[in-house]
Amino acid sequence: MAVLFALAEDLCRQTYIIELLLRIMEEQKKNENLEENQNLEKKDIAEELESVNEARLHGKAGVEDNEEQESEQEGQTEKLQRELSEANDKYLRLYAEFDNYKRRTSKERVDLLQTAGKEVIGDLLTVLDDFERAKKAMESAQELPAIKEGIELVYHKFKSILTKKGLKEMESIGKDFNPDVHEAITRIPAPSEELVGKVIDEVEKGYLLNEKVLRYAKVVVGSEVI
Repeated sequence: MAVLFALAEDLCRQTYIIELLLRIMEEQKKNENLEENQNLEKKDIAEELESVNEARLHGKAGVEDNEEQESEQEGQTEKLQRELSEANDKYLRLYAEFDNYKRRTSKERVDLLQTAGKEVIGDLLTVLDDFERAKKAMESAQELPAIKEGIELVYHKFKSILTKKGLKEMESIGKDFNPDVHEAITRIPAPSEELVGKVIDEVEKGYLLNEKVLRYAKVVVGSEVI
C-alpha cells in the first residue's frame, strides 16, 4: 500500500514537472514569436525609412536635374538670342553694303553713259567742223566736182569715226533672208530662181554695233514666181 502511494506521488510529481516544462516551452515560444514580430516590425520600419530616404534622394536628384535642365535651356536661349543678334547685325551690314553698291554702280553706269556719249560727240565735232567749212565753200563755189569731192571727204571721215566706235554695216543684198537681222518690208517675184528667199533690195541699211544688232535692215525679199 505504501509502495502504491509512493508510485502515485512520483507520478503526480512527474506530471507537474511535465506541465511546468510545457508552460516554460510555451512561454519561450511566445517570447520567440514576440521577438520575431518585433524584428519584422523593425525591418519594416527600416525599409520604410530607407524608402523615404531614397524618395528624398530621388526628389533632390529630380530637383537638381530640373535645375540643370532649366540652366541648360537658359544657356541655349542666350546662345540663340546671341546668334540672332549677330545674324541681324550681319544682315544690316550686308543690306547697307548692298545699298551702297547699288548706288555706286548706278552712278558709275550713268557716268559711263555720259562719258561714252561725250566721247562720241567729241569725235563728231570734227565732222561738224568739216560740214560747216563745206557749207561756206558751197556758197561761193561754182564748180560742182569740187563740192562733191568735199562732201565725199566729210562722208568718209564721218564713217571712219563710227567704224572705230564699233559700228558696222550689214551686207544684205543677195543674202538669205534672216529674221534675226532683217525686217521684210515686202515680197516681190524673184527675177531668177537663185534669188527666191533672198534679199533683192535694201530700203534702209542695217547696222551692227560691236557685233550686236543696232538697227534691223529693212529689205525686199524675193518670192517664187507665180
